[in-house]
Amino acid sequence: MSEITLQHHRTVWHFVPGLALSAAVTAVALWGGSIPAIAGAGFSALTLAILLGMVVGNTVYPHIWKSCDGGVIFAKQHLLRLGIILYGFRLTFSQIADVGVSGIAIDVLTLTSTFLLACFIGQKVFGLDRQTSWLIGAGSSICGAAAVLATEPVVKAEASKVTVAVATVVIFGTLAIFLYPAMYPLVAHWFSPETYGIYIGSTMHEVAQVVAAGHAINPEAENAAVIAKMLRVMMLAPFLIFLAARVKQLAPADSNQKSKITIPWFAILFIVVAIFNSFHLLPKSVVDMLVTLDTVLLAMAMAALGVTTHVSALKKAGAKPLLMALVLFIWLIVGGGAINLAVHSLMA
Repeated sequence: MSEITLQHHRTVWHFVPGLALSAAVTAVALWGGSIPAIAGAGFSALTLAILLGMVVGNTVYPHIWKSCDGGVIFAKQHLLRLGIILYGFRLTFSQIADVGVSGIAIDVLTLTSTFLLACFIGQKVFGLDRQTSWLIGAGSSICGAAAVLATEPVVKAEASKVTVAVATVVIFGTLAIFLYPAMYPLVAHWFSPETYGIYIGSTMHEVAQVVAAGHAINPEAENAAVIAKMLRVMMLAPFLIFLAARVKQLAPADSNQKSKITIPWFAILFIVVAIFNSFHLLPKSVVDMLVTLDTVLLAMAMAALGVTTHVSALKKAGAKPLLMALVLFIWLIVGGGAINLAVHSLMA
């Protein structure tokens, strides 16, 4: 066997233990996410993967990290990007037509106002660093954990900061699952089931949480919520491109980032896949298989993220990120509700 072949095999086997560990955590998370009681509470496989990953990362992993680190980092970085690209198979541009111009306007205004508020209060009020503020802002304003993970390669954040941002999505998104259905009878004179569904989809964090909250009201609200949410997910790609330009602009004068912009190609490909999927060129069975593969890849990335996060890092973050996320959560409910009512009123 040649030296090159030996090197190749060493390289491949360098990743296997870590990928196997991430896959094992993912398998348990997928099983847990398939249990009706757990799924009905809005806990997706992605959420469970990071929680289980953190348990492994703070118990078993310190003893085996030398053999697993290569594969775990590969899952956290490369499988994540592939997962974001394949996420486009969940979307079609016909969904934009279903929610109409008002739904688009609501999503754009809610996303923009929430992220700008995050940038301001994160750094000016709570004194957080820019990366943490951006990550929490992305998770709150777009699509929860998936947005946080997609933002991480652009801002080059540490694993602990990413996990803190994901934790805020889990906490307040879970609270929203129960809060939004409870609020509906109180505001039903302002919202129809369909417009309330758009309100849910434009202001709640995770896709799974949106489904759970909409389902608790009625099918009409659930359908409108999911469509509005999917439209919001589509805005992830242009958001990342804008953020990449902002990262370049803020880079120090002597930094390499100042001379060239880091284009998040995975975000571009995400939109390309969504456009391709809009033509329905693939059989539904193939698309379903790709969506399942996508869930597995994203869950493996979440598991790897959890594995590399230590509780001490979360404790070090303190209460400020949680308080910032709470302010954004209140804004999404109150400010997002006002945006929804204003747009529907103007376009009625």
